[in-house]
Amino acid sequence: MILVIDDDIAIRTSLSLVLKRAGYEVQTVSSPAEAMTVVRETAPTLILMDMNFSLSTDGAEGLTLLKQVKIFRPQVPVILMTAWGSIQLAVEGIKAGATDFVTKPWDNLSLLQSISTAIKLSQESTATGSDEFDRCGIVGQSPQLISVLETVRRIARTDASVLITGESGTGKELIAEAIHRNSCRNNKSFVKVNLGGISQSLFESEMFGHRKGAFTGAVSDRQGRFELADKGTIFLDEIGDLDKNCQVKLLRVLQDRTYEVLGDSHQRRTDVRVVSATNANLNSMVADGTFREDLFYRINLITLHLPPLRERPDDIPLLVNHFIEKACKQNAMPIVKVDDSAINYLKGLPFTGNIRELKNLVERTLLVSDNSRLTADDFRRQYNSNQSSSDEDVQPIFEGTTLDDMERQMIVGAIARYNGNMTQVAASLGLSRGALYRRMEKYGIKQ
Repeated sequence: MILVIDDDIAIRTSLSLVLKRAGYEVQTVSSPAEAMTVVRETAPTLILMDMNFSLSTDGAEGLTLLKQVKIFRPQVPVILMTAWGSIQLAVEGIKAGATDFVTKPWDNLSLLQSISTAIKLSQESTATGSDEFDRCGIVGQSPQLISVLETVRRIARTDASVLITGESGTGKELIAEAIHRNSCRNNKSFVKVNLGGISQSLFESEMFGHRKGAFTGAVSDRQGRFELADKGTIFLDEIGDLDKNCQVKLLRVLQDRTYEVLGDSHQRRTDVRVVSATNANLNSMVADGTFREDLFYRINLITLHLPPLRERPDDIPLLVNHFIEKACKQNAMPIVKVDDSAINYLKGLPFTGNIRELKNLVERTLLVSDNSRLTADDFRRQYNSNQSSSDEDVQPIFEGTTLDDMERQMIVGAIARYNGNMTQVAASLGLSRGALYRRMEKYGIKQ
């Protein structure tokens, strides 16, 4: 039985008709008090409830009801209904234990799919007694990281769009993968797109695909990223590097969930979960007009911020041991121990490149050291050596060297100098991140 809770009789009647036609038994109530009577006396298969009641336009009554329901029936999935203007209420509801949310006016097919998925997941969880969470290789036990992972656990099974923010090297891609792997879409594709590496002229072809002959050089059909990600998750990395024209094209597909393949006028629908990431301050970019406000609100229904490594130094020992174990296995080496003095030294480093920089330092120190136990001096030598890299690393040899050779050499040297921190690399070369990625693609430079 599906319990519908809404104080609008027209909505209760409409939902009842839709659900009964789909084969569900339905009971409707108009108030939180009636709802709790039903919840106490029966066990609904699923609850579909509005967030706003006439006595509370701010959603407080809806949130209170949700919390009461979850106390009495913690295993019963709850799908919230709200208008776009009150979308933040849905976010609060997800945090309070709701399974999913739909917006008014709803699409019948999408609503029925959400209900079917929620019931199926609830039944599977009950049958297995399992609530396992796949960390996807994310290492750490600091309160900051655990807080992020707990939020991932709560939102993973919804279709809410997620924006992951944080400095370069903090592990945004791993968090995106964890969202996908713990979602009901985990048996479908997880498609990663580095938006900073796609030029404006190729954006539509890359994202939506093209037909043979659609433009000069289109010698065969090509699937776009949205088609490849259909029924799965699309991860839009470095979304802050997207120029204004491409932002408009992306907004259109996120709003309507439709797109057109280049060279084909047939409109296609896409069913994807959208997860985005950036190390840019999108709020500031919206304020100065370099990032569209309407796109910003489309991608950040849920925002996850990953703290820099320097703010969670207690995770450093776990990360160091993880990187050493992995590197020793890959290189067929015996496991090397690390002195406490070395850990204390590493905890004091700024690590502007975050986890990526730590990984680079650990692996480099491990490979050049002859010791069976790494000390603070071992790490200090490698860290200082890297920090004091001379300009010879990027100094071009002019004689017999082309301009492209010089540019490639400068980029490779800068990447090595800044431990793969692309924000710092771009700044040191006087380029935007988008321009840097395009040059890397041109010269075949891998990060």
